[in-house]
Amino acid sequence: MFPLMEENKHVAQLLFSTGTCPRCIFRFCGVDLHAPYKLPYKELLNELQKFLETEKDELILEVPNPPPKKIRLQELEDGIDGIDNLSQNGEARVSVIEDGSIASKNSNLKVCNVCLGILQEFCEKEFIKKVCQKVEASEFEFTNLVFSVSFPPQLSVREHAAWLLVKQEMGKQNLSLGRNDVVQLKEAYKWITHPLFSEELGIPIDGKSLFEVSVVFAHPETVEDCHFLRALCPDCFKPAKNKQSVFTRMAVTKALNKIKEEDFCKQFPCPPKSPKAVCTVLEIECAHGAVFVAGRYNKYARDLPQTPWIIDGERKLESSVEELISDHLLTVFKAESFNFSSSGREDVDVRTLGNAQMLTPSTCFCFMTGCVLPGRPFAIELVNPHRVHFTSQEIKELQQKINNSSNKIQVRDLQLVTREAIGHMKEGEEEKTKSYSALIWTNKAIQKKDIDFLNDIKDLMIDQKTPLRVLHRRPLAVRTRIIHSMETHYVDEHHFRLYLKTQAGTYIKEFVHGDFGRTKPNIGSLMNVTADILELDVESVDVDWPPALDD
Repeated sequence: MFPLMEENKHVAQLLFSTGTCPRCIFRFCGVDLHAPYKLPYKELLNELQKFLETEKDELILEVPNPPPKKIRLQELEDGIDGIDNLSQNGEARVSVIEDGSIASKNSNLKVCNVCLGILQEFCEKEFIKKVCQKVEASEFEFTNLVFSVSFPPQLSVREHAAWLLVKQEMGKQNLSLGRNDVVQLKEAYKWITHPLFSEELGIPIDGKSLFEVSVVFAHPETVEDCHFLRALCPDCFKPAKNKQSVFTRMAVTKALNKIKEEDFCKQFPCPPKSPKAVCTVLEIECAHGAVFVAGRYNKYARDLPQTPWIIDGERKLESSVEELISDHLLTVFKAESFNFSSSGREDVDVRTLGNAQMLTPSTCFCFMTGCVLPGRPFAIELVNPHRVHFTSQEIKELQQKINNSSNKIQVRDLQLVTREAIGHMKEGEEEKTKSYSALIWTNKAIQKKDIDFLNDIKDLMIDQKTPLRVLHRRPLAVRTRIIHSMETHYVDEHHFRLYLKTQAGTYIKEFVHGDFGRTKPNIGSLMNVTADILELDVESVDVDWPPALDD
């Protein structure tokens, strides 16, 4: 059923005569039913013409001097440029009276003066098929999608001009038309195209989908439509680093909300002039939102940094924990790039243990304190992955592939997680505890009785000034940390092992040697010796995330 009523005829006649397409006419008449917009364009055009073709439809062009003159629609269309020039000066008004007919010339397809062809050529099945061919060729894995469009900003200017024209004419009949009464172009476009996409691809359109298909439109012919706004509202158009033009859709909308209606009409024709060509498609892009993989890693080498070690553009070591894990994930997920994060980090010469098969004699201490957790939690964000669906068995096989590729690391509990879940890894990070094993050297000969007192120290508060070795990348500050407990294991008169459970964020090396007095107290000051650390291992990171999986 045709959606326009008799009371819409005045507006429909006015817009159609000035070069507006049927679907835009629906929008300005407040038609919010989806079905009429979905009809093929030619059918809509025919239906609109039938609706407007009555025996007594005629237009009058009212000009103060000379007196009002009755003209046929044919004459009005031929002289539309003259109307534009008059309306620009605020001296012409178009209204509908009876006794006339629609000229057959209007039945030819012309580019809409409001949507610039968006609701004409770019929501028909032929165009949707072209977009779908691009989607299928992209080789992304998806079960639904979100479809987004970017329209040229001058569409907002043209819609504003058309709105002012209709608003003025409706005011003569004591009727009003608010901006919110006009159906948004994106809404109408969505109503038409979403069902076509679903039908063509056989999947639902879901606004929450991580897979996005976007189309960017441009219209070079009318690109200067916005430029007059900058002179009237300079504050709305400030250059931005990431924007190629100051005339963004948001800036244009902001200016249109500020400008006075009479000032707008003096600068821009109402109705807007019809263009010669439709919009062009700048790009059709497919992209998938990031997916996240989490797990725990053990590091068994003392020459492996957590992340690539590059100084002044020169690589110091051939690999890193990050690369040994992420290289496999990038390949399997067919992702463009990645971002690696973890619960803290260890130095290049520090091992991260915690697997029962790899623990040192400190195992008894860690089990005693109930803090043995296997490895350090990590998460990897995979950017724009083409493959995203995996079974639990496939993830296990991927984990095994990582573990077989190197004897320097091992990964466990590998699993897909949500973006929100990663927050658990960072929540209260400094309130968590970590357990360490350190091999200590002392300059003075010691006996077992000289270190036994350390076993009795609980919740020792220490002040750590930013260590000299990290001062280049961390601000100078004094941080208070807690050594919750210590246990010693005598080796010989110059060596002993120290097992510590500390607050996360404690610099263990500095707690041992004192960092030239920057950490107080320290093992050296407590024992009244010069102490240094020869080996350090992370035995556990007490962050109960990600969830442990059955092997």
